[in-house]
Amino acid sequence: MNVVDSSGWLEYFANGATADFFAPAIEDEEKLLVPVICLYEVFKRLHQQRGKEAALQGISRLYRGRIVPITDEIALLGAQLALEHNLAMADSLIYATARAHNATLWTQDAHFAGLEDVRYVEK
Repeated sequence: MNVVDSSGWLEYFANGATADFFAPAIEDEEKLLVPVICLYEVFKRLHQQRGKEAALQGISRLYRGRIVPITDEIALLGAQLALEHNLAMADSLIYATARAHNATLWTQDAHFAGLEDVRYVEK
């Protein structure tokens, strides 16, 4: 199973320098888990950059994976991971979602580098 961090989704949509790194995880829709917080972050950023219609079109791609809500288990695990690794709330919830589902987290955010079950690429 795979979880793509919000930064990875945005890089993929922008066809940025590391988009090819994220493509295998995003395009393997059978194994794709999407933390609900990624819907928020990706929609917000796309809306700011390209407008509402483009944002709606963009997040439709996220719905090809399985949307994972923030459960009490994920919230508590996220809090623990935030304390252990000095992660912000959204990042800790995304990482907790991956950990709770034995998934690999794909990211280009440096604060995830070296953490367990993380595939990291430098920006």
